[in-house]
Amino acid sequence: MRIIIFANGELPNPDKARALIQPDDFIICADGGTRHALTLNLIPNLIIGDMDSLPKNFSLSTFNGEVIVFPKDKNETDLELAINHAITLKPDEIIIVAALGGRMDHTLANISLLTNFQSSTFNLKLNDGLEEIFLCNDQVEVYGRSGDIVSLIPWGGNVEGVFTENLKWKLNNEILFFDKTRGISNEMISDVAKISITKGLLLVVHNISVVE
Repeated sequence: MRIIIFANGELPNPDKARALIQPDDFIICADGGTRHALTLNLIPNLIIGDMDSLPKNFSLSTFNGEVIVFPKDKNETDLELAINHAITLKPDEIIIVAALGGRMDHTLANISLLTNFQSSTFNLKLNDGLEEIFLCNDQVEVYGRSGDIVSLIPWGGNVEGVFTENLKWKLNNEILFFDKTRGISNEMISDVAKISITKGLLLVVHNISVVE
């Protein structure tokens, strides 16, 4: 089972985002993320949040899917609530769309949410069709095209024992320091790049090639 969660950030290229969607995906909208689903002509299975940022042309009274309403005074963002609910459905993968852009505090918080689930059995990533972001605490593979940009950012501290394959500037048992920028803007030289680490937490940012 794969779950797509629409957050309320920016969606820079709706066509590329639409290409992410598969027919059997379960669609969850975190409150204002409903606007993105409507833009892509998608009908959400579930809308969750405090409902303070729904699109003006959308009425819950005519929506046939499930709605979970929370009070405005709460400790979690709508996106965190959406992820927590998605986990109860026991998915194999959760893809969060439109979690970047707009308010910087929300963007940083959305990326930080990835750390809550780093040890989970399901795959979790942010992806808007142009850029995907996920964490590596052991080893990961990046699927793309030769020429794609991949940045490796230490998250919360130094990352040790970094090995890479099929990146232009190879790392061989290196340390990436959290206050340095060495891992920024590496480049894929194959359709699949491999990254592994022995200690720490690594944020992987993959800028996806846009081929028209």
